[in-house]
Amino acid sequence: MGVGFGVAEVLLARANKIWLYPCGIISVAVSIYIFYHAGLFAESGLNLYYLLMSIYGWWLWVKRKNRPALQPGKANSKEWGVTALIVAGGFVLLYFLLKQYTTSTVPAWDAWVSATAWAGMWLLARRRIENWILLNISNAFAIPLLFHKGLPLYGLLTIFLFIIAVWGYLDWRRLLRQEGRAIAAVATAQPKHLTP
Repeated sequence: MGVGFGVAEVLLARANKIWLYPCGIISVAVSIYIFYHAGLFAESGLNLYYLLMSIYGWWLWVKRKNRPALQPGKANSKEWGVTALIVAGGFVLLYFLLKQYTTSTVPAWDAWVSATAWAGMWLLARRRIENWILLNISNAFAIPLLFHKGLPLYGLLTIFLFIIAVWGYLDWRRLLRQEGRAIAAVATAQPKHLTP
C-alpha cells in the first residue's frame, strides 16, 4: 500500500498535480511504520518529515485555489543556503541521534539518505527544479540501503522514483525554458520608447 501510493505521488509530482499530497500522506503514514520496524529509524523519521512537508505543500497550493497551479522555478541563493543548511544540519543531527539513541547498524548511511531527502522535499514544496537533484542524490544512496536492510519492494520503488525524478527534472526544465522563451518574446514584441 505504501509503495502504491508512493508511485502515485511521484507521478503526480512529475505532472505538477495537487493530488500528489494526499497520495504522499497515505504513503508516508504506511512507510513510517514499516521503516521503524525494519530498524531504519532515520528513514522512519524522514517519512514523518515527508508527512509534514506534504501538509505544508498542500497548504501552499490550497491557499492559491483561485489561481493557477504553482509553476516550477529555480532556487535562488537564499534557498540554496537553506538547502545546504538542511543537508548539513540534518546529517549531523540524525547521525548523532542514530548513534546515541538507537540500535541502527547504518547510522551514517541512513542519516545521509534522510538529510538529502529532507532538502529535496523542502525544494519540492517550494516548486524548485533542484528538488529532483536532491531527491535523486537521496535515492542513489537509498537503493542499496533498502536492499541491504531486506526491503526489496521499497528498493524497487526507489529505483522507479529515481527514474521518475530524472523525467521530472527534464519536464520541469522544458517548462522553464518555454517560460523563458515566452517572456523573451513578450519583451521583444513590446515597442521601445525612446527618450529625448
